Amino acid sequence: MASDHSFSLPPSEANAIIMRDPREFQQFQWNNLVDEDCRTIVQLAIAEDLGGQQDWTTVSLVPVDREGAANVVTREAGVVAGMPAVATVIEEMSARLTAEIEVADGDRVEAGTTLLCLQGNVRDLLTLERTLLNLLSRLMGIATLSGKYVAEVEATGAQVFDTRKTTPGWRRLEKYAVQCGGATNHRMGLFDAVLIKDNHLAQRGTLGSDAAGAVRDARKFLRSEQSPGALVVQIEVDTLEQLSSVLPAGPDIVLLDNMSPASLREAVKMRNEAAPGVELEASGGVNLQTVREIAETGVERISVGALTHSAGCLDIGLDWLSD
Repeated sequence: MASDHSFSLPPSEANAIIMRDPREFQQFQWNNLVDEDCRTIVQLAIAEDLGGQQDWTTVSLVPVDREGAANVVTREAGVVAGMPAVATVIEEMSARLTAEIEVADGDRVEAGTTLLCLQGNVRDLLTLERTLLNLLSRLMGIATLSGKYVAEVEATGAQVFDTRKTTPGWRRLEKYAVQCGGATNHRMGLFDAVLIKDNHLAQRGTLGSDAAGAVRDARKFLRSEQSPGALVVQIEVDTLEQLSSVLPAGPDIVLLDNMSPASLREAVKMRNEAAPGVELEASGGVNLQTVREIAETGVERISVGALTHSAGCLDIGLDWLSD
């Protein structure tokens, strides 16, 4: 059994973000930034649940000095995510509880698995229960769905990426959960990559709407003193004609939007011949039934908004232990 000390982070991970190939963007582990977001969410949850008052049901019925213990148990198979949040919830609620963690984030668990044991003041445990379960079930739902997508593309060479289609305020937490499931984080936000879409092209005014020109202009701007300079440049296309025109401009990644598997295969062939250094990312129409066929076309990347915007919550419950 792990103790409370299992929440500590190695010094090398204290600053949170680990950089790999720049085209894979920031990859999140549990770190100071993620924990800060978690605390903010927990504080909001406390305000929602208690309204600055008390758990009147519990304080009216349970003796103030009542002690007890309960296990947090998953009712269905899934992937563990969010165990460091247990300490955060206990601290933010000033709960007189200790937690013994039985699993690690990223573990695959079966239905009936005990995730952790909480022991201490029963009033505090009852008041904390829903906030903790809501948080863990959401993160584990995302991790579990991410793991299913990763399993579907095994041995194809393609990576599954998340998107910015996240719950407001939860982005770092949700991206962390995606990592627990084995998928890869796309850009964090608008600030850490250039991703040129059709709306950007349509609003360039006198600069013109050709995709290759937009890539060149973005690169030129990033070399100026007004910008960070080392950002990835990605552009979205939805036809093979657009792809052919943009490859000579040298984007880092081309996003192939809503293309059929046949078109994706042709896109890979065109890229291999004209610009083998450019990575291709498929997006749109991706689900658990289609992702394998998409991966087998030869694209390096598949972005899946469903990892976060359509993930359900894993069923997790609290089982009281006998005195």
